[in-house]
Amino acid sequence: MKIKIVAFDADDTLWNNELYFQDAEKRFCELLEDFLPQHTVTRELLQTELQNIAMYGYGIKAFTLSMVETAIRVTDKNIKAETIEKIIGFGRELLEKPVLLLDDVEDVLGSLRKKYRLVMATKGDLLDQERKLRKSGLSDYFHHIEIMSEKREPDYQKLIRHLDIHPGELMMIGNSIKSDILPVINMGGHGIHIPYHITWAHEKADAPIDHPNFRQAERIKDILNYL
Repeated sequence: MKIKIVAFDADDTLWNNELYFQDAEKRFCELLEDFLPQHTVTRELLQTELQNIAMYGYGIKAFTLSMVETAIRVTDKNIKAETIEKIIGFGRELLEKPVLLLDDVEDVLGSLRKKYRLVMATKGDLLDQERKLRKSGLSDYFHHIEIMSEKREPDYQKLIRHLDIHPGELMMIGNSIKSDILPVINMGGHGIHIPYHITWAHEKADAPIDHPNFRQAERIKDILNYL
C-alpha cells in the first residue's frame, strides 16, 4: 500500500454519537406510548428519517424535525403543543451533549500524523459537526476537514481531487461499512472498518466485504497494525 492520506470518519469512530440518538429516540417512543407501542413508533420514525434525508440531510436538526413529523402523523394530529415542545427539547439536549473521545484516539492520531497527512471526512449538519470538532480538541491533528452532505463515490472522488491524490493513496477509517468503507474501496481506495456497538439502521451493510483492500479492526489502536 502506498498510502498518503489517512481519513477518519468522526461520529462513533473518534467520539461517541449514536448512543445519544438512541437515548433520545427511546424517550420519544415513551412519550407516544399512549398512541402506539414503542417498537411501532421506532419503525415509523425510521421511515420518516429515510424519507427526509434528501430534504434535510443528516444530523440532530433533521432528527428533531423527523421526530416532530412522526409524532404528528402517528397521533393523527392529536398531539399537544406541550408534547411537541418536549420533542424539540430532546433535540436541544442533543446539541448540548459533551464530546467524549473513544479510547486511544489521540494516541493513534499523534502517531499517524508523523507519517501521513490526516483528514477528517464526516457527514452531517455543518454547524453541528463543526461544534463537535471544536469541543473534541482534535482539530490540530488534521490536514483537512471535509464535512459532506452524503458519503458516496462522487463525494469521495471530489475529496481525492481536492487532496490531489489517486484513489489507491487513500485509506478511509470508519464505523460504517456502507458509507465509510464501500464507496472508497469501490473506487480503488483502502478501508479499515472499526465497528461501534450501536449502528443506526440506515448505516448497516447487507453483507460482509471480501476484498484485498479491506481491513477489520476491533479498536482504533488496532489500525496501527496496518499503517
